[in-house]
Amino acid sequence: KEFPSEMAFQEPKIVRILLIGDPQCGKTSIILALVGEEFPQFVPPRAEEITIPGDVTPEKVPTHLVDYSAQEQDDAVLQEEIAKAHVVCVVYDLTDEDALERVTSYWLPLIKQCCTGQTKPVILAGNKVDLPYDTESHTQKLDVVLSTCLEVETGVECSAKDLHNVSELFYFAQKAVLHPTAPLYSPNDKQLKPECMECLERVFKICDVDNDGLLNDQELNDFQIRCFDAPLQPQALQDVKNIVMRNVSSGIHREGLTLEGFLFLNKLFIQRGRHETTWKILRKFGYSNNLTLKDQFLQPVFSPEPENNVELTKSGYQFLTDLFLKYDQDCDKALSPQEQEDMFSLCWDYPWDDQLISLTVETNSEGWITLDGFLAFWTLQTAMDYSYTAQFLAWMGYSVLGKDTLASAFREIKPHDRQRSVYRCRVFGSQNCGKTKFVRGLVNKHQTNTPEVEGEEAVSVRLLMAAGTHVYLVLHESSYPLPYEGQRNKGGG
Repeated sequence: KEFPSEMAFQEPKIVRILLIGDPQCGKTSIILALVGEEFPQFVPPRAEEITIPGDVTPEKVPTHLVDYSAQEQDDAVLQEEIAKAHVVCVVYDLTDEDALERVTSYWLPLIKQCCTGQTKPVILAGNKVDLPYDTESHTQKLDVVLSTCLEVETGVECSAKDLHNVSELFYFAQKAVLHPTAPLYSPNDKQLKPECMECLERVFKICDVDNDGLLNDQELNDFQIRCFDAPLQPQALQDVKNIVMRNVSSGIHREGLTLEGFLFLNKLFIQRGRHETTWKILRKFGYSNNLTLKDQFLQPVFSPEPENNVELTKSGYQFLTDLFLKYDQDCDKALSPQEQEDMFSLCWDYPWDDQLISLTVETNSEGWITLDGFLAFWTLQTAMDYSYTAQFLAWMGYSVLGKDTLASAFREIKPHDRQRSVYRCRVFGSQNCGKTKFVRGLVNKHQTNTPEVEGEEAVSVRLLMAAGTHVYLVLHESSYPLPYEGQRNKGGG
């Protein structure tokens, strides 16, 4: 069955920018200067809401520009507009020595009041840079504001009259919405936030294909192509390594980039105002603005009919095989507890209970899951709930490392399709007749001394050869009582 390709993960479809500030600071003039590309001869009390098409904006996203005028609108409208805005530009007059103080004492607290429970990004716009003002004093005051008011993304000095930094102001406003700094970086500590570091560590581990704790030149080049659609030229690669070596003593090891070096590079991007670079990496690996994996990333565009079965494809099995071999560091064809822990550090939680898994699939003499057991488990899980398997594959980087979508890991099979590779068999019988041992005997666990418990159902799965073809057999104990159970046999048989 053909499945539609998965849609790209959607970022905000529009950016709503609100301009507020004291009367006569130049809010309306800035909007009209941007749209008309010249200083307006006539400036109304308030500009009507303007929509700029995405194809003419730097980030290719439609942008709504919203003006506010105390002359025409009341406080209730102001508070409503602040709540609706994606980003707020607070405009102030550079020639007014008290203007910046009013920004911190009135406008910023008002924005916080209107956005309870969330942080609204703010851009400060010092207007009228074409007129004389105390540059040194303003710079000192602005630095204090930027270091103490964490919701303020940046400050821009501009002039509506000569168009200085007008387009840049709106670019930074767009950027604050599409590539916010707050989830990634703490200005006070000058460090990446723990949540951001955790996400980047997952990215690093996925790209570390040989699992040696380093990104070698090939892995770095693959990462570059994957995230930025362009290879990393040899000189550029060496330049990156040189920057890391100058700043992080443990950033380069055996000519490979360590996790410490990788985190440093992303911190450097942000400190240099290039946080869109880090966001591009994170979004490629499925993250949303709140640093959680998006639903679209975790679930395939795949809708099997209720009566049909779902199985893994060759692509799905190959990915799982490669994943197992990547973490089987000692090459003993089994995952030790430490190797399991290393693998599952990439995902939300352990996908199975160790004691239960040891009774369900093949393990070695120490109870560690083997490659055959690993593939059998995910075969069983896919048959029972393919969406759970899809989440695991997504966390492990299936759609990032390969060129296929997550849906390519699955196929839909009709109940009587001869191409099926998974056969499920229900095992019935009265209580204590030996159903549990029979089921566990499929994976040679029939000697395990665990009594049958009413209501609990044993399940085992194993790869077998049948009619010259490899198939998976699932034995599933049934806890339902038989119709005659508990009744005395009155017949003569």
